[in-house]
Amino acid sequence: MFKNHPKGLAVLFFTEMWERFGFYLLLGIFVLYLTDTAQGGLGFSTAKAMDIYGTYIALVYLSPFIGGLLADRILGYRLSITIGGFLMGLGYLGLALPGMTAFWVSLFLIIFGNGFFKPNISTLVGNLYNTKEFSQQKDAGYNIFYMGINIGAFICNFAAAYLRNNYGWGYAFAAAGIGMFIGLAIFLSHTRHIREADMRKPVEAGDMPMKWILLGVFLPAAVFGTLGWMIPDNIFGSDSNDAFLTASLPIVVYFISLWVKASKKDRSPIAALLSIFGVVIIFWAIFHQNGSALTLWARDYTDRTMPAVIEPIADKVDMVQRLDTTPQIVPRLDEYGRALIDAEGNALTETGLDLYFRNLPQEKWPAEGKSLNLISTELFLSINPFFIVLLTPLLLIFFSLLRRRGKEPSTPGKISIGLFITSLSALLMIIATLVTHNGGIKASPLWLIGTYLAITIGEIFLSPMGLSIVSKLSPPRLTALMMGGWFLAMSIGNKLSGALASLWEQYTHKGYFFAVNMAGCLMAALVILVILGWLKRVMREHGQS
Repeated sequence: MFKNHPKGLAVLFFTEMWERFGFYLLLGIFVLYLTDTAQGGLGFSTAKAMDIYGTYIALVYLSPFIGGLLADRILGYRLSITIGGFLMGLGYLGLALPGMTAFWVSLFLIIFGNGFFKPNISTLVGNLYNTKEFSQQKDAGYNIFYMGINIGAFICNFAAAYLRNNYGWGYAFAAAGIGMFIGLAIFLSHTRHIREADMRKPVEAGDMPMKWILLGVFLPAAVFGTLGWMIPDNIFGSDSNDAFLTASLPIVVYFISLWVKASKKDRSPIAALLSIFGVVIIFWAIFHQNGSALTLWARDYTDRTMPAVIEPIADKVDMVQRLDTTPQIVPRLDEYGRALIDAEGNALTETGLDLYFRNLPQEKWPAEGKSLNLISTELFLSINPFFIVLLTPLLLIFFSLLRRRGKEPSTPGKISIGLFITSLSALLMIIATLVTHNGGIKASPLWLIGTYLAITIGEIFLSPMGLSIVSKLSPPRLTALMMGGWFLAMSIGNKLSGALASLWEQYTHKGYFFAVNMAGCLMAALVILVILGWLKRVMREHGQS
């Protein structure tokens, strides 16, 4: 797999694999932990949990703007990655500690650690290919790197399910921290293979000095965020939504100012990147519902009965979630099946059966003293990375064949195709809601599998291509900063994802929820198609394809 690629790619591949093991382990169980009322979770309402989830993943992808800037101007990429990995590892371990103080401090460490880690490791991947020998392999390099991300994302949910089912939430969080420190050890022990890629470019005339970025970007962002928090009668559904989206405005203005002040040579590629950033916000708003709305669909509406063929194997390794009819503490629901909450957004509870039984025919309930053997909810999040690992080599072969015939889609063309295919994932969920009479009966897990297959293909076409196009078109001295812009787009999309998911219980028919997702993706795909000719021309003018 690494043949004909720089040696440093394998180092960054395995570093990122273990870092993403920890990151996606947390993401897979985060909403489950926040809403759990029976096994030591925080017992928040669905709306409050989605708000926290959306804010967390938004800030996780906003902080790369800061980390990328500091790496470009001051720290360099390897030191930034080391700092980021250490902070994230501490944050994951901190989540294993009891108490809300440890919870909030740990999330803070993970958010800022990711800011130092994520944009700079992606930048190093691109820098490895800035030679005549490897320049034509950059798209393939990012696809291989993306496989590392998804191997980590695949295996982590099995570790999470085993640990939280058998030992508790804290052990699962601790495993995320151990994974992060394994990745950091790999990086530090093989840093010689990436030394030459750690190249900072000098600041040019017209680049905003650091002190003015602090005064002209971060200070206004803090002021705007504070004002957004204080807005009465929320504009975007919650105080955190208002605060985050208004705080993002000065940062968005800063990126636009890069284009306004750019030299003639840099102006068109920066404009192309900003256009793509704006469009892919919609993709991330849909994609990261895998940890929110789709997780709730898996938990509450999907038939998670363990197939008989794998039950003996799963039982031997303690990977079975056992559910019986013993009364436990569960959320109290209204007549529409929505959780009732107190003034602080915590779920009101009562003693009753697990909510899984709500839409399960009574003849399928376990006899007294027996239990249902279920697939743990978080394991459904491994479907997406499994398909990534399975399909990426096939798509690389497919693109290679098209390239030899001169018919390979351009990088922005792949992004447009990815958006269209992602819209099909929402269409499948619309059909699933109709087939199950709006969740009145349990849905086959095949609906989620099909949905994840579609969104995976869309992701392969879009996400690694986004990283590649940033590396191709960014002015060299601004590569990590523009990588931070890519993650800013992800951040805004992620916050919108949480905002959309927080409305989950307000949709009396879940099909309408997924219809909104589908419409958004189709509109985004159409925008890319409209500007595709211009994007391809910009790339040709700068020696890219």
